[in-house]
Amino acid sequence: MSTLDPQGTASGAGGADIVGSGVGEGPGPEVMAAATLDDTQVISSDGEDVGKISDIMLDVRSGRIAYAVLSEGGFLGMGANLHAIPWNALTLDTDAKCFRVSIDAQRIKDDPGFDKDHWPSMADATWGTTIHQYYNRDPYWSATRGVEDLPPGNI
Repeated sequence: MSTLDPQGTASGAGGADIVGSGVGEGPGPEVMAAATLDDTQVISSDGEDVGKISDIMLDVRSGRIAYAVLSEGGFLGMGANLHAIPWNALTLDTDAKCFRVSIDAQRIKDDPGFDKDHWPSMADATWGTTIHQYYNRDPYWSATRGVEDLPPGNI
């Protein structure tokens, strides 16, 4: 069960939360094709449009979504700064058709991120822990500790 943080968003170690009426055509919003979420706008906790989802990263061993990659700035995908956002730091707003992230826009802008040609090693548990701490979230692999829930790369 998740609890609400000061911005009113859930802060559990599980997946993204969902708010809004959520009723629509197709299988969503609880189960969706990852590709349908590409280019979804992301709104910061202070209401600023901070970019769009460019990729959704899966932890293949555990079968969990690890991160959403936010594309911030740039033009037509050129020169964009990318940020890995823990999946559990996002809330899908089905009414506004966007994701809401639980930190303010300046904090995202202050994160150096990475570019399309220099991705971090997302399977590195130290890197992952740092990213989760930046977003004030528990790492997705820490909710339970079965073999399938160990940090990426530690099986």
